[in-house]
Amino acid sequence: MDVAAIGALTQALKAQVQRVVVGHEAAVELLLVALLAEGHVLLEGVPGTGKTLLARAFAASLSLTYRRVQFTPDLMPGDIIGTNLFNFQTNQFSLTKGPIFTEFLLADEINRTPPKTQAALLEAMQERSVTIDGHHHALGSGFMVVATQNPIEQEGTYPLPEAQLDRFLFKVPMGYPTRAQEQAMVRVHGHRTAMPDLLSFGLQPVAELPQLLAAREAVAALRLSDEGVAYIVDVVRATREHPSLSTGASPRAANMLATAARAYAALQGRDFVIPDDVKALLVPCLGHRVVLAPGAEIEGLTAETVMRQVLDRVPAPR
Repeated sequence: MDVAAIGALTQALKAQVQRVVVGHEAAVELLLVALLAEGHVLLEGVPGTGKTLLARAFAASLSLTYRRVQFTPDLMPGDIIGTNLFNFQTNQFSLTKGPIFTEFLLADEINRTPPKTQAALLEAMQERSVTIDGHHHALGSGFMVVATQNPIEQEGTYPLPEAQLDRFLFKVPMGYPTRAQEQAMVRVHGHRTAMPDLLSFGLQPVAELPQLLAAREAVAALRLSDEGVAYIVDVVRATREHPSLSTGASPRAANMLATAARAYAALQGRDFVIPDDVKALLVPCLGHRVVLAPGAEIEGLTAETVMRQVLDRVPAPR
């Protein structure tokens, strides 16, 4: 699959999603990048901003098996990954698979469950497999997690552990729409109070797993020069030396940023990566992986502000 075919595929996906979702163009684009880069996405916003609708519309546009888990305070790890239950008829244990055995998993309000249950996703997100009672179970190459969360300042939320955050390729803020976008939303969805039925919008799957795998192989083969590699590494390493950060980005972040930059370049119709691709993805890719120093928080700095400072300090190759 060449860059032109990847562009046609992603444009078809985008057109399907936008039949239901009004606005949030940046979030849709990052979801497409994550899909091509085999990454997971965390959508953050207050209730009612369309996080779940966006994830459902995206899943409906793909010919992948889809399951949703509503995370609650009483949810247990076994409720997600499954468990072995004893069958009295056969006198044997049999595996009851949890909803994680799918290709597209919507983890809704992931930060409303305690860290113990959140951690049930760690192995699955990194290795695309789970271990149940010592037995390894593969989830398949198409496995992707799109999680939603409410701002951690809200009541009844638990902050995601750093190890969990590091496994998300992007953290995407979904704020309030503009006035014009909100008017368009009311025109489209203002005749119902329940979650819209996606079938009524005529959404059709436009991409199957073999196509996605071919697109991912093509993206992985895109050119990233030695200068580009050095730029990505220098940017990531600069986060570890910035005085406003107590914890910088991990080596995993450098690998993910490089993969995402390739996918972003393909969306722009190029078969090579340029520094602007890295710059465009730096905040959503690294912002959730760094930890602000106490002094920086007192000064009112944000991770996004610090990432912009990092970009200003690291010279881009020409």
